[in-house]
Amino acid sequence: MIDPTTVFIDESVKIAQDVVLYPGVILEGTCQIESGAVIGPNTHMRNTFVGANANVRQSVACDVKIGEGTEVGPFAYLRNNTIIGEQCRIGNFVEVKNSILGDGVKMAHLAYVGDADVGCGVNYSCGAITVNYDGTHKHRTTIEDGAFIGCNVNLVAPVTVGADAFVAAGSTITDDLPGNALGIARARQVEKLNWRNRK
Repeated sequence: MIDPTTVFIDESVKIAQDVVLYPGVILEGTCQIESGAVIGPNTHMRNTFVGANANVRQSVACDVKIGEGTEVGPFAYLRNNTIIGEQCRIGNFVEVKNSILGDGVKMAHLAYVGDADVGCGVNYSCGAITVNYDGTHKHRTTIEDGAFIGCNVNLVAPVTVGADAFVAAGSTITDDLPGNALGIARARQVEKLNWRNRK
């Protein structure tokens, strides 16, 4: 502990050897931190498992399992029965809820994944979201191994993106996309020349 006076640890928390806790860490409930993990600064976890050599910085995790060697944060929010695989990258301003992520997933920044099953090696780009709530019910999204989800993509659940498929940036996907396919769902650009001059 870099500064024990700033760290709160419930008596039910289990911490292995060679763990580093930076200032501002709160560990509540049934947290378990494996050897070599680095937690903090300013990280709040409850009922969360952190695998060996994982790194969780300036983030919140509740009822989550974080795999070995995974990097989380800064400013990530992980919650509600989420399982994150090994060697993943969950970056800044990413929220993951009630989802399972396979090994090697990359969600570097500004993304939402809710009620989803994400395969191994998926790249999930900036601004992409799963549209999981229709106003009455929650629906699940499936993204299979090796898929690439472009920037600012909406995946409208229930929907499946097949293995090694590629979703073009700015697309709203409402139908299942087969494996190895390219999905493009956006309007073509239109230019209205001299539009400003006519106002």
